[in-house]
Amino acid sequence: MGQSFQGEFVMSLQGKLVMFRQTAAYLSAGVLAASLGACAVPGPQPGEIEIRTGVIEQITRVQLPSNHHAGVGAVVGGLAGLGIGSLIGGGTGRDVAMVAGAIGGAVAGNEIEKRYDQPVPGQQVIVRTGNGVLVSITQPLNPNLFQGQRVYIEGYGEGARVVSR
Repeated sequence: MGQSFQGEFVMSLQGKLVMFRQTAAYLSAGVLAASLGACAVPGPQPGEIEIRTGVIEQITRVQLPSNHHAGVGAVVGGLAGLGIGSLIGGGTGRDVAMVAGAIGGAVAGNEIEKRYDQPVPGQQVIVRTGNGVLVSITQPLNPNLFQGQRVYIEGYGEGARVVSR
């Protein structure tokens, strides 16, 4: 009877030790999550734009690639040609007209797209911010900007733009 009491006592202690370890692990994870959350710096919220001030040091004219999406003209032309081809004839003749219309429309759409796929005039603007850091921003041409002008830099990264103050 003494052996079984000791066995039950040891098993009870082992169960409590397992529960203690699980509780300690959960508490440690909670403390770590709370600590990391407190250290997090909130980023820009949707609709917010970062604005910095500075003075234009240099403006260089550049050519920006067109904002047209490559291949859209061929796809739209092909779909239009397919639609028009489906209105012609019936049976096998209709199928042939649809294929010919799709190919012809794709070729025509691609040629039209090439005509509008020209570089856009732009400018690289170098701005010295209030804390002395130089920032370079490439953007579409803004003829209202000039060297020595006080400006705002709106946004950051690829979306940044220089605008008059």
